[in-house]
Amino acid sequence: MQLFRILIVLVLAANVLLGIQPKADRLTWALENAPVWLGVGLLLFTHRRFPLTPLVYYLLAAHALILMVGGHYTYAKVPLGDWVKDLFGLARNHYDRLGHLAQGFVPALVMREILIRVVRVPRGGWLFFLCVCVCLAGSAFYELIEWWVAVATGDAANDFLGTQGDPWDTQWDMFMCLIGSVLSLATLGNFQDRQMEKLGTAGAAQR
Repeated sequence: MQLFRILIVLVLAANVLLGIQPKADRLTWALENAPVWLGVGLLLFTHRRFPLTPLVYYLLAAHALILMVGGHYTYAKVPLGDWVKDLFGLARNHYDRLGHLAQGFVPALVMREILIRVVRVPRGGWLFFLCVCVCLAGSAFYELIEWWVAVATGDAANDFLGTQGDPWDTQWDMFMCLIGSVLSLATLGNFQDRQMEKLGTAGAAQR
């Protein structure tokens, strides 16, 4: 629980600091940070009854930081993305690709833990498949939210969408989510299992 409290405090402190005079307008900043606020609220409500593994908490904090930095600068103007763009001679700032990679990488392990411990899905191909499907469904739904915001706000949604003139931005976003989910499940699944065993969760004993 101490780790959870520390990470929550660090995330909230970073959110306050990155909320000071953001480069984006306040509406865009709020839209980009909304997933962080929802996630923090959900974790505060559930962490006692359903504590997650330290691995997942660390990854959620890192994901929150990626989102908050994107919200402060807008994804198309994050300095790190501009540096990579100049270094490799890219046509656009690709920081949003990192955000969508994390959109698959982190939720895949969260969903894996829920499916093992709550639904008791056996480890194996079906577990892998379901986790990837849930991440892709979440990514598609987020793209729908971006569409709805664009329709509702018109030109004010340009920074939120961050397409930078790329007609395939939506497809790239979902593809990066797919890569992230597959990568995390393939590389960190066994490590997550060991952490669940240390927590003594019921589902962790299932093989």
